[in-house]
Amino acid sequence: MVKAIRIHKAGGPEAFVWEDIAVDKPGPGQVALTQTAIGLNYIDVYHRSGLYPLAAFPAVIGMEGAGVVETVGPGVADLKPGDRVAYASVPLGAYAQARLMPADRLVKLPDSIEDRQAAAMMLQGMTVEYLLLRTYPVRRGETILVHAAAGGVGLILCQWAKHLGATVIGTVSSDEKAALARGHGCDHAIVYTRENFVQRVKEITDGQGLPVVYDSIGKDTFEGSLDCLRPRGLMVSFGNASGPVPPFNLAVLGQKGSLFLTRPSLVAYTAARADLQASANALFDVVSKGAVKIEVRQTYALKDAAQAHRDLEGRKTTGSTVLLP
Repeated sequence: MVKAIRIHKAGGPEAFVWEDIAVDKPGPGQVALTQTAIGLNYIDVYHRSGLYPLAAFPAVIGMEGAGVVETVGPGVADLKPGDRVAYASVPLGAYAQARLMPADRLVKLPDSIEDRQAAAMMLQGMTVEYLLLRTYPVRRGETILVHAAAGGVGLILCQWAKHLGATVIGTVSSDEKAALARGHGCDHAIVYTRENFVQRVKEITDGQGLPVVYDSIGKDTFEGSLDCLRPRGLMVSFGNASGPVPPFNLAVLGQKGSLFLTRPSLVAYTAARADLQASANALFDVVSKGAVKIEVRQTYALKDAAQAHRDLEGRKTTGSTVLLP
């Protein structure tokens, strides 16, 4: 038996229970892992709260982690006991000391990447990879808007976009977070609690607007984000930190300049094994070069996951957070 955080029904952080679970032997195509670090992500809140319904209870949530291969099941040829690996993928189950994972959802870690660093960057970093390189391929000289620029995805996105040669505008909630974002590649940090971000974007771009907005906030920023775009610009809505976007009249996109709207997901962008490996390799490359620095800014014991969720939802965290088994 090993320990895990489980939920027996959807709810607030108090729904978490620290209890024993059994981990079976790996079946065909599976690997048994001992986990060394687990990533905390906002999608975990959606799974815990029921915004993204779970298939059954009790359930162990979590999509990101790093660890060591203990045993491999039949048919697994690319991994062996002792390999250091990481993942950011379904099936859920990261909030545990040990678990089973499909071998084709794991990537080997290079020596240059530490376990805690890997657990802090796989989901967020591969999200940034598809956002900047595939959803909208950002080009040198372009100006982009990133909401929640001091968050885990935000800090990576600002750095990587700056590495690509973009001018980065970011929104944050405080002067402290503005300083943090500026220290990670954000050229213009807008403190939205006292500044109108749409007005500031228009000022920064001389009224031209932006080719793309990356919005993980959802309900509170959706309409304003559309108003930041230039004609035929792309609105990338990839999160719901403030709640889901209400039903929306698509005709508004035409009225605002033939705008484009997409709702991408990491699961879709890494569904194929080749895409998963390519995304991870691109992330490992920019981190190993130092173009993107991954900072674990908070750690919690896994048994204290409830407090980690309270702090995440209360916007008390910045950058990446790791749970330690």
